[in-house]
Amino acid sequence: MIETDTEIDSVGVVEHEVSLLLRLAESARKTAETLDRSAYLLLGELERRGPLGIAVLAQSFQVDLSTASRQTAALEAKGLVERLSDPDDGRISLLQITPRGRAQFQATRAARHALFDDILADWPEEDRRQLGASLARLNQSITRRRRRLQARGSGAH
Repeated sequence: MIETDTEIDSVGVVEHEVSLLLRLAESARKTAETLDRSAYLLLGELERRGPLGIAVLAQSFQVDLSTASRQTAALEAKGLVERLSDPDDGRISLLQITPRGRAQFQATRAARHALFDDILADWPEEDRRQLGASLARLNQSITRRRRRLQARGSGAH
């Protein structure tokens, strides 16, 4: 199908807008000097769920174990997380957020909330809710696709 100026490729629009969103969000984060995305997400998971093993964190974020290990090692080096023994299996280390990590996570969350509150200031509340719901739906679709691809990959071995 040949596209004309009046026809819009909706997937193309989504792809472009998501790419632009990611670039603009990273630029805003650097300006605000807050935690990077991976640190923010990992600390948030530990804040919500309590101490977790690296394998659980890797599975939660759908990254491989080496990526999760590298990211958590960086947090540990900065004093944002600490290791403790798993009470059920002393061979396993759990990671828990430190008071310093909690403070940096909460400061970043507050800065991000203020940023988006400012960006969306002239949006009606219903539009804000709709955007949140659409983003949640997009993230769920991405997660489902990733799991399908992983299942196919593991079945091929």
